[in-house]
Amino acid sequence: MPALDFEFIRGALHFPQLRLWLDAHERIGPDEAVFVSHAHSDHTGRHARVLFTSPTQKLMRARVSGDRREYVLEFGERRALADFDLHHQSGATITLWPAGHVFGSAMSLLEADGLSLLYTGDFKLRASRSAEVCQPCQADVLVMETTFGRPKYILPPTDQILTELIVFCRTTLAAGEVPVLLGYSLGKAQELLASLVDSGLPVMLHEQAAKLTRIYESFGVRFPSWRELNPAEVAGHVVIAPPGGSLSRLRAAHPPVRVAVVTGWALEPGARFRYRADAAFPLSDHADFPDLVAFVRRVNPRKVLTLHGFAEDFATHLRGLGIEAQALDPRPQLELGLSFELGRQRA
Repeated sequence: MPALDFEFIRGALHFPQLRLWLDAHERIGPDEAVFVSHAHSDHTGRHARVLFTSPTQKLMRARVSGDRREYVLEFGERRALADFDLHHQSGATITLWPAGHVFGSAMSLLEADGLSLLYTGDFKLRASRSAEVCQPCQADVLVMETTFGRPKYILPPTDQILTELIVFCRTTLAAGEVPVLLGYSLGKAQELLASLVDSGLPVMLHEQAAKLTRIYESFGVRFPSWRELNPAEVAGHVVIAPPGGSLSRLRAAHPPVRVAVVTGWALEPGARFRYRADAAFPLSDHADFPDLVAFVRRVNPRKVLTLHGFAEDFATHLRGLGIEAQALDPRPQLELGLSFELGRQRA
């Protein structure tokens, strides 16, 4: 069986010959080994053996309980899978490259039998204030997330969004109200905090965001000064909190609050009403549509496989550009012999 054949099972990639899973959300068995691209809950689980970066290791420890064997890889470090007791043949390797999604997020480049496959996990090309710069690399096969895989999803310039966000905060504070910025406690909260560095605005972080921000700081990531959230002392502060966190308590507090949700889905009409917010700002940790296309061109693969978001739409768009592409089937299992397909193309 070719060494890069894989199965797509329950939303995760499994390489039987390499004995490796990629971003499996569920525990598969007692001897499973899983590459975890980053520490968001939809990419983690209580796995037996885990491969990840050092930041993801620390962040995952803070979010996922349980004992596991942990293997840490540095960015750009090419390692034999045999080092992790994952492959019965010599030569199969894995290399992690920064994905730019959140701090420590990684793409995995698998190489075996003269073939290469790059799995992105979640990623973005735009520069980040709290995460590493994405580093695409060339590969024969690209497996990529396509959250914003329709042409209408084009994010405004980041500086423009942040300028408007700071105006929202200052206007709210001037009115004697508290601006509350809703963003996930891992990634978005730290990006918002780092983006306020030159604003001079005092910031409080929800306890979940505070816990993870301290881990960022332990790796040398610099932020403006901040305090952990104290609802009794929120007056005069910008509050950064996860959606659904302490919002009910904050809304009942004095002074009153104005809420802004910060998400790429703010591009959708009526987003602020859907999130029950006073404002919505389209700042995302994912690549928008133009950057998805740009990413494919930089990787220059022979074949693209899309998953998550608008996977079928984006695969159709790529085929229109003359790029071989298909969406991974969302049904429970799909087996693909990639080595065989690529071999036929080269014949």
